[in-house]
Amino acid sequence: MTATLVGFFIAFALILAQVPIATALGLVGFGGVIVLSGWTPALSMVANITRDSTLAYTLIVLPLFVLMGNLVAGAGISGDLFRAAQAIIGRRRGGLAMATVAACGGFGAICGSSVATAATMGKVAIPSMRRLGYGDSLSSAAVAAGGTLGILIPPSIIMVVYGVATQTHIGKLFAAGIVPGLIAILGYMAAVKYSVWRDPSVAPLADEAEKTDTFALLRSLWPVLVIFGVVMGGIYGGVFTSIEASGIGAVAALLFALTRHNLRLADIYAIFADTARTSAMMFGIILGAALFGEFVNITGVHEGLLKVVQGSGLSDFGVVLLMLLVYLVLGCVLESLSMILLTVPIFFPIVMAMGYDPVWFGVLIVVVVEIGLITPPIGVNLFVIRSVMTDISMTTVIRGVIPFIVVDLLRVLLIAAVPAVTLWLPELMFKSVTG
Repeated sequence: MTATLVGFFIAFALILAQVPIATALGLVGFGGVIVLSGWTPALSMVANITRDSTLAYTLIVLPLFVLMGNLVAGAGISGDLFRAAQAIIGRRRGGLAMATVAACGGFGAICGSSVATAATMGKVAIPSMRRLGYGDSLSSAAVAAGGTLGILIPPSIIMVVYGVATQTHIGKLFAAGIVPGLIAILGYMAAVKYSVWRDPSVAPLADEAEKTDTFALLRSLWPVLVIFGVVMGGIYGGVFTSIEASGIGAVAALLFALTRHNLRLADIYAIFADTARTSAMMFGIILGAALFGEFVNITGVHEGLLKVVQGSGLSDFGVVLLMLLVYLVLGCVLESLSMILLTVPIFFPIVMAMGYDPVWFGVLIVVVVEIGLITPPIGVNLFVIRSVMTDISMTTVIRGVIPFIVVDLLRVLLIAAVPAVTLWLPELMFKSVTG
């Protein structure tokens, strides 16, 4: 156990020192195996894991879902989503902030990345709210919190990484994220309501939109509904697997982007180049995490920690709550992918030994990781907002996001205490597919 703790803290320190996460995890994993087993086993491990990790068929979903998100972002769909949400729910005090949350949820459903969702929607929504007199604290917080939906509402890149790392069914993970994602949208809207009730000056009443505008905007969203419907409907209708869905979704997004006629050949090249860079980074991270995970397995820390847990007198649920507390603390200093890849090799075997469902645990830690995205001082989405709107101070963003963090904490407790909130939909969907 000592070797694992030393390795964990070395990796933790390297990540805090801005060493890329793939490099940090890979170095610690490789160095740890050298110390414990020698050079020959370590080199053999690197060769085997490199082959198995990078050539795994399931990893095809990563570049294809990234490409799908980049294509719909480049096609300008974020603006359509925001204007449609504004027309539907924006005609009330705070309605534009609520519309921003809803639009973030819609964009996250076809993007899969929280950072991309926050950055894209921030460029569209914050200037619009400013023009209507919204306070910077509420407008920036709505985008920062709404952006976290990108890693929960399927298809989610983080869920794919978790599924690959733990051999958990990706389709079930996607289905399990839908209800918590909808609860998150409603909760964030409640946070907007509270913020407006506490200080009405942050959200003046907006002008009503014409009904004709509403219908026209809704019609403009049909490609989004088609892409989401084809990808998710195909998976849960048993027409194709989640791996095949990623390819079909990417092709559908490309056709949709081409029909918009607002992308030049250079733009499409840039989208594919960015997808290649992002995918290479993700593959590197997965390789580094696999090396670190193998080091953790060799140390046998799982058995030791399980004995400690069993002798601690804590209930199984108490152990899970303790793990969630660790994630909340780590969220203050680490970004989401680092948290998951550092902790899952240690926590996942313990949770499985206690008899919990891997799909439930996956969604639970994704929800906790969401909180880390908006938790100071390292909340990634807070910095995304600052980079998009450089004249908004970090203090303003943090002040506005506090009610959203409170709502998130309540949602974590609900999902932890009532697993059915997460599990009933995937059980229903996959029972109907196999039945």
